[in-house]
Amino acid sequence: MNASIILIASACLFLAIGVPVAFALGLATAATLILAEQYPLMVLLKETFTGIDSFPLMAVPFFILAAELMSGGSLTEVLLRFAGQFVGHRRGGLGYTNVVSLTFFSGISGSALADAAGPGSMLIKMMDKAGYDRSYAAALTASTAIVGPIIPPSIIMIIYALQDDNVSVGSLFVAGLLPGVLIAVAMCLVNFHVSKKRNYRGDGGMPPWREVLLTTWKALPAILLPVVILGGMRAGWFTPTEASVVAVFYALVCGKFVYRTLEWKALPDILSRSALLSASVLIIIGLSASFAWILTIEGIPQQMAEWLVGMNLSPWMFLIMVNIFLLLFGIFIEPLPGVMVLAPILAPVAVKLGVDPTHFAMIVIFNLTLGMITPPVGGLLFVTCNVSKVPMSQLVRELAPFLWAHGAVLVLLTFVPALSTWLPHLWGFK
Repeated sequence: MNASIILIASACLFLAIGVPVAFALGLATAATLILAEQYPLMVLLKETFTGIDSFPLMAVPFFILAAELMSGGSLTEVLLRFAGQFVGHRRGGLGYTNVVSLTFFSGISGSALADAAGPGSMLIKMMDKAGYDRSYAAALTASTAIVGPIIPPSIIMIIYALQDDNVSVGSLFVAGLLPGVLIAVAMCLVNFHVSKKRNYRGDGGMPPWREVLLTTWKALPAILLPVVILGGMRAGWFTPTEASVVAVFYALVCGKFVYRTLEWKALPDILSRSALLSASVLIIIGLSASFAWILTIEGIPQQMAEWLVGMNLSPWMFLIMVNIFLLLFGIFIEPLPGVMVLAPILAPVAVKLGVDPTHFAMIVIFNLTLGMITPPVGGLLFVTCNVSKVPMSQLVRELAPFLWAHGAVLVLLTFVPALSTWLPHLWGFK
């Protein structure tokens, strides 16, 4: 029996019955190796470990640990006060505070789920107490949290760079800055419209400038973390993997000696949470790698590439088709395994058609990340429902304007390549 047919059919079956994506891919690989009898079962173990045996991949657990250290050092409260002082007094002020705070936190966590579960849960409670509909607060939080994988440092960008030799981690980190800001602006516009319609009032007035400067000064060390990472990489002081280690020491110094809220006794819990999250990410990467190995050996990426090139599509038509496909694919597959499986297939075709690799990478990452807030599988929706205690049906009803806004950003990102390529070219990334 054809191995590729068994692989794809069994993966669809396991996903349909609710098996978590990582284990669905692993079980599909095992089923293919057993039933097709073309390759030894040892391939599953070998390729799983090979998939995580990578020096650049070491950045993932270190960036996760840096985010946990910064959170343990009262970073969330500092960023909330910093964002709130500029926008909290306006109509819909707490909504703007939500967007600005999560955007800043994204520059530290690199994870949408961490943003929603951490500062997102606090912001939902604050908005609820201030008279905002709790379901609207949850929808705003989930929709804004997808900035996490877009603004550097991003775990998904690290994984993508491992799958496509035409891009580097540094170039993707820089490329995510403008799209991330654009997403935040789009969420603010939706919040402006909804707040005006529902009369969500601001909280008091603008604080005195002395207080603004003091709060900004306190928040500056936390805000500078992405600057330290990107600036150090641009200057050639360290690689992305080394930057993740620098981020850990920076976060430790900030939490312990700058904010003085990180206690040594909290480190075991921080380390255990970081280890658990890192293990879950690496399991996804490893099992996705074994799944992708069979796809590659069976020649599926090459066949799809030849088929797409043979259609003689223009670059723009190709990008439109990719957007539609990825939006549908992202509904059912999480971003990390999605990148592992699809990037080796689609990226070479994009290059042959003359699409800038960095531009294409941002389109793929944004599309797959959008799947996290798209029913019925969206992982961010379940996390946000859990922390907000809002039923899924109510949350989904509030999502419509945010999904339209994200769609508009996707169109701009697709047809204005400079949004993804200008900064990397300016910074000297090729």
